[in-house]
Amino acid sequence: AVESTANTESGSRIFLYEVVGLRQSEETDKTNYPIRKSGSVFIRVPYNRMNQEMRRISRLGGKIVSIQSMSALEQLNGNAAANGSNGASNQGNVEDASVANNATDEKSRKKDKKGNTMTEAKAKKKDVPVNTYRPKDPYIGKCLSNEELVGEGGIGTVRHLKFDLSAGNLRYLEGQSIGIVPPGVDKNGKPEKLRLYSIASTQHGDDVDDKTVSLCVRRLEYKHPETGETVYGVCSTYLTGLEVGADVKITGPVGKEMLLPDDPEANIIMMGTGTGIAPFRAYLWRMFKDEEKKVNTDYQFKGFAWLIFGIPTSPNILYKEELEELQSKYPDNFRLTYAISREQKNSEGGRMYIQHRCEEYADELWNMVKDEKTYTYICGLKGMEDGIDAALSAAAAKEGVDWKDYQKQLKKAHRWNVETY
Repeated sequence: AVESTANTESGSRIFLYEVVGLRQSEETDKTNYPIRKSGSVFIRVPYNRMNQEMRRISRLGGKIVSIQSMSALEQLNGNAAANGSNGASNQGNVEDASVANNATDEKSRKKDKKGNTMTEAKAKKKDVPVNTYRPKDPYIGKCLSNEELVGEGGIGTVRHLKFDLSAGNLRYLEGQSIGIVPPGVDKNGKPEKLRLYSIASTQHGDDVDDKTVSLCVRRLEYKHPETGETVYGVCSTYLTGLEVGADVKITGPVGKEMLLPDDPEANIIMMGTGTGIAPFRAYLWRMFKDEEKKVNTDYQFKGFAWLIFGIPTSPNILYKEELEELQSKYPDNFRLTYAISREQKNSEGGRMYIQHRCEEYADELWNMVKDEKTYTYICGLKGMEDGIDAALSAAAAKEGVDWKDYQKQLKKAHRWNVETY
């Protein structure tokens, strides 16, 4: 649930939560959240920890009353102060939940331990649309289609949804997200908050007419830890069951972390699990689809793209036919690798996850990553990150390079981009 995003604090997307209802207790004392007399707590949260912080705040009895982009506040006040009209204040303490910064204004050339230079990426010149529509005044679109993506015998349900944008001015770029506001009220009787979803279509839409936006949505379901009953996600259940012709409240777009480089000769590594394929579908369609090539006169992809896609079963390979068609049509420019956990075995005989594929191809990936034209994108379950790092760390170590240090420089150059949950 968030209404804006931006690059702040050296490139990390940071948001300011205003929280009320936190009880002073032994547990909250451990969090270092400063509980003020007014009952409000202001917490700085990076994009990739938003869901975790929301769950933690809920466990502590808190309620989020506003969420604001730190960059937007800085633009308004010049010092990261919150906008009072949205319920936040620049008074009091702010809890910092940030992780290490991922970008820099440095333009100098860096060197790794082997003396290889790493050029900082040039600042993006293209305009990036952000928050054209906000939760208080969302765009009302219509559902044009809602199609099942999981084949027979697969696990769960994942739907490809297409929404009409023709009555508004919502424009977006590949790699961005939109917010969906589900109908109804939450357990506290308040209107449901928006949920963010990665956009699965190119900026021109699936019909290549600039009039639609598409999402790839899995219905969230899990067993309640205490009662054992099946619990379904509010917004995902709403979307996966949405009827064609129904209205839907849309906000955004948001996001700058996952944007493609403008260079048509760049190499793109994509590692994703499940619905984390959404932005990668947008990338690949922009790169290779004939209809897209006709309208993208300023972008004709000539680089190399490699998708490593983790799924539980073969019927869960989302967009399978189209992906394999692209691989067949462009074998010199597109490589497709699956990690099918319940059907394939890793080198130790266990289930094959995406991190095991990275271990298998670590040397190839490392050689690509060293190329200054290579950009890496990771989207999906956070659990894959450690395994990916371990694989590349081992490959880099063969050349005497410390992967952690090298990765920091990649992030500063906007060549290592992660959106996990």
